[in-house]
Amino acid sequence: MEDVEVAGEVIALGQLLKFAGVVATGGEARMLLDDGLVHVNGEPESRRGRKLRDGDVVRIEGGPELRVVARGAG
Repeated sequence: MEDVEVAGEVIALGQLLKFAGVVATGGEARMLLDDGLVHVNGEPESRRGRKLRDGDVVRIEGGPELRVVARGAG
């Protein structure tokens, strides 16, 4: 599992996927989500705007598993 440190307390799922280098564009993120390849905390997720917080785990089938580490406010 790879920790991805993000600024602030929340980040959108699509932004996290781009920030972590899993995808290059929002369109690529949309395709992964539409294909049902993304899970957040063990549950399938299809919303690119899903808000992630410290400790959330994102798993991409056939790809990395990412844990959100929030740094910043608080």
